[in-house]
Formats: sequence, C-alpha cells, structure tokens
Amino acid sequence: MTDIIQCVRRTKDLDTITALVLAEPRLLDDLIETMLHDTSSLKYRCEKVVRAISESNPEQAYPHFDRLIGLLDADNNFLKWGTIGTIANLAAVDSRGKFDALFDRYYAFVAGPDMVAAAGVIGNSWKIALAKPRLASRIVERMLAIQKARYLHKGKLSPECRDVVIGAAIDSFAEFYGSIEHRQPVIAFVKKQRKNSRPQVAAKARKFLKRFAVA
Repeated sequence: MTDIIQCVRRTKDLDTITALVLAEPRLLDDLIETMLHDTSSLKYRCEKVVRAISESNPEQAYPHFDRLIGLLDADNNFLKWGTIGTIANLAAVDSRGKFDALFDRYYAFVAGPDMVAAAGVIGNSWKIALAKPRLASRIVERMLAIQKARYLHKGKLSPECRDVVIGAAIDSFAEFYGSIEHRQPVIAFVKKQRKNSRPQVAAKARKFLKRFAVA
C-alpha cells in the first residue's frame, strides 16, 4: 500500500488528502488504482478525493478520463454515482472531445431504472452544457426525456423517484438557461411542474418561472 493510500486510511479529513494530491499530481494514479481494484471501503474515500480534484483542478484529473469512464459500468453504485459527477467536471477541460464520444452512454442513465444515477446526470448537466455549448440542445432533449423515464424503488415502479429527478432538472436548467437556444419546450416542462405532487418540485418550478420572468 502506497504512502498516499495509507494517509487516506488514517486521515479523516479528506480535504488534507486532496491538498496533498493537488500538490503532487502523480499521487492521483494511486487513488484511481484503489478505486478500480480495492475491495474495502477505502475505495469510497479515494473516490471522494478524485471527485474533489476533478472539481477544483480538472486539468489534473483529465489524463485519467478513459480509466474513470469504466466506473460508469461499475457494479458498485457508490463508485458509479460519484464518477458521474467527476466526468461532468472534466467536461470543462475536454480538449479531445472525449465526452462527446461518451454522450449517449452517459445520458443512457436518464431513462432509468436507477433514480440516483439519473439525478446525478441531470443535476450535473449544466456543467457540461456550459463547457460545451454545442451540446446544449442535445442535453436539453435528453433532460426533457425524464418525463417518460421509469425509475424503480425497491424493485417497484416509482413516480415519486421521477419527481425527484424532475426537481434536479429544474435546478440544472436554471444554471444554463441563458445557453438554451429553443426555450419553449423547457418553459412548458417547468410550467407543468407547478402542479407536481411533490411540494418541493412545485416550489422549484414557481421559483424558476419567477426568476426568468416567464408568465
């Protein structure tokens, strides 16, 4: 076990680990190796550090893009959910168009049945849309498709789970509304949610419409 992984095991403050890795980029490789191959709970702590680095210094994590995308298919949901956020963070520095090639695979989560994965993709979509404006229209189309998505909770179809993802969509649309070329479908979607059975979602819809002065 390398020194940095020993530190991850001993140190509760992951901000300290993140600072160490930011100062010494080669250490990131050890964290990702642990995520990919370790069978203990240590891999979850490593994932949190990798995600933090992708947010604060995406250039440092970008060379590991290809290895990280493999975790989108992980049997371990916690690694998959975290990596969804990491990939979105890396879109800002994606000079090689790696995300463009990944687009369909990434947005396949929106259809279900995993609500958390779908909410992660939807909730992080604004980062991708702002980083890659040419993809904004495709992103909007995929986000609006949640209206037909089917999410499961304890093996049963759950409309409530879809409402949670709809709430994430409203928040995300608000973050890149200025980059949306054809806004009418988004406005219609949000207006419909004013009557959402989940009070929090209905409140988000009203706030969105007021913020953007939509009658």
